[in-house]
Amino acid sequence: MAAESSQTQEMTAVGGSGGPGETEGGKKRIASDARGSWGVSEGGWPMPVLFGKREAPRKTVPEENDPPKDPTAIERANLLNMVKLSIKSLIESSYQVGRTLDKDFAPLQQFLIVMEHVLKHGLKAKKSILSTNKHVWGPLEAVEKLEPEATEINNSVRELPQIKTYPGKARAWLRLAMMQKRLADYVKTLVEKKDVMGEFYEPFALLMEEEGMVLAGLLVGLNVIDCNFCVKEDDFDSQLGVIDFSMYLKDPGNYTDRSPGEASRTDSNSSQANLTAVLDQKNYVEELNRHLNATVTNLQARIENLERDNSSLSEKLAMANNRVLQLQEEGDKLQTENTRIKGDLEKKLVAVQQDVQTERETYQKSRAGLDDMYVEAQKQLRDETQMRLDVEKELELQISMKQEMEMAMKLLEKDIHEKQDMIVGLRKQLDDIKAINIDMYKKFQAAEGSLKHKTEMLVKLEEKCTQMSQTIKDIEQRLKQAEREKMGAEEAARRLGKQLVDKDTKRAAVETDLKIEREWRTALQQDIEKQKEVIQELQTELQQMEAVKKEFQSLQEAHEQLKQTCEDQEKTLAEMGHKLSESKLKMEDMKEALKDELKDKVWTDDKDVTDCRQCEKQFSVSRRKHHCRNCGGIFCNDCSDNKMPLPSSAKPVRVCDQCHTKLLERYSAVVD
Repeated sequence: MAAESSQTQEMTAVGGSGGPGETEGGKKRIASDARGSWGVSEGGWPMPVLFGKREAPRKTVPEENDPPKDPTAIERANLLNMVKLSIKSLIESSYQVGRTLDKDFAPLQQFLIVMEHVLKHGLKAKKSILSTNKHVWGPLEAVEKLEPEATEINNSVRELPQIKTYPGKARAWLRLAMMQKRLADYVKTLVEKKDVMGEFYEPFALLMEEEGMVLAGLLVGLNVIDCNFCVKEDDFDSQLGVIDFSMYLKDPGNYTDRSPGEASRTDSNSSQANLTAVLDQKNYVEELNRHLNATVTNLQARIENLERDNSSLSEKLAMANNRVLQLQEEGDKLQTENTRIKGDLEKKLVAVQQDVQTERETYQKSRAGLDDMYVEAQKQLRDETQMRLDVEKELELQISMKQEMEMAMKLLEKDIHEKQDMIVGLRKQLDDIKAINIDMYKKFQAAEGSLKHKTEMLVKLEEKCTQMSQTIKDIEQRLKQAEREKMGAEEAARRLGKQLVDKDTKRAAVETDLKIEREWRTALQQDIEKQKEVIQELQTELQQMEAVKKEFQSLQEAHEQLKQTCEDQEKTLAEMGHKLSESKLKMEDMKEALKDELKDKVWTDDKDVTDCRQCEKQFSVSRRKHHCRNCGGIFCNDCSDNKMPLPSSAKPVRVCDQCHTKLLERYSAVVD
């Protein structure tokens, strides 16, 4: 009964208080609300649908002749109603607060969440490699092409370092538009330019239908509100856009107070008004409950799909890890074989180089025909070294391919962790929605007629399942490509093995040739050993003679150098003595001249002088007095902006123009 009386009080406040004539006006307004229009309060704002009155209760069981309702039209109507409720509560609460609103103001937060849902309604899905993404930043970024004033907001949002996701950028954009008081204008441009918005929204979206113009008209009333947000400190990426319906489902009994006379005049119509209000409120809550059930089933299906994807990805990751381990073992084996081959080749190369050096000495002294043989051996050695370098390069390529595979595995692990985090967030949202659903079920009984809505949601879920299966097929194709790349790497390894076998055969042929040459060399060495002994004796004698010659030449050079330095030092000493004598005489002359000048010079007092000695301009606050450190006179800054070193000070000090010219002439004379 208390709820019914509160509903009657609310309806009398909306319809007006007074006699029977006023109650008839209220009935007419109730009839208009039943057709879907909104009541108007004293301030000219629409009343929420929660407290509207209809002529007859809503039908719970659909008839056979009733046409089917469009679910997208129902969604648009619900969103528009929520926008009206949030705008009305925001304006009324701002009038009560009477100050600039900040981020902690609850009605303002709820309005921004509702606007985020409005902008997300009917977005086209953009397919990527792993999933389909829907983000609001695309149409908001296109606003700057239509409105030049929006470029400042978009640039400031892009420059924010802490925002990395598209939903976070959209939330920051809404707050900056509220601060700029241009949100209504920007939404109006979005609604009017349907050809541009067709790239981002479906035809049934709220901004593409007639409700978009109604939304733009409602947002004009927010220009009277002053907002102040600190966008740089907030974390918009992790915010959850959940609408708090408890703010709008409050008891309207204390909304307005009535006098006892008004209550006595409206007792006759209170029963019918209470009944219609309760039915309307029940229908509205049932619709909300239906929407919440749909979101719960949708989230559960998404969680199941994500868990399946996670399990499949984990299996693929395990298979890839096993394959990587196998590749690592094969790479280790190839590295060991490469090191062994390198060691053998280096040993053989050292032996061949030693043999070649000895043969080169013998061939140079004995026969000229052996030079051709040495040249051929050197060419073979160069070819073998080049082949060894090619093998090393191919091994480095295999190592780089293995590192790329490891990086791909790390990226897969990161994707799995991100999906697990998404599952945790969705579970939290599920818990919150379940709590809201339990509270709603305590107040109202199970909603009737939800079978049709659930079947429609099942169709949507099947479409989403087909999309997820498509993404799984894409992932399988990527895995097949990776396996093909692995097969290519294995074929490259086989080719390397074949090349190593060919090189071993070539090496065996070279070894046989070297054995033949060694036998020939032994025969030649026996003939030449006697000649070597004689040549070695002669060489030792020549070396001794060359050492004695080098010592004699070094001694001669040292003697000449010492002789030259002595002569140079004697010349420099003579010149320095002559210059010192001249400088002493000049210094004595300068000292006498300075003494004569200092006798005549007097340090002038500031009080005795009012004009500059050179330009004769009068001193003032802008033209200050400056002493010349040489003559002691007082000059202005223009006449004494020179600095010269004086005998009284080591550092350069201020001097007048006349003293500057004299000192320059004197110093130039001294230097000459």
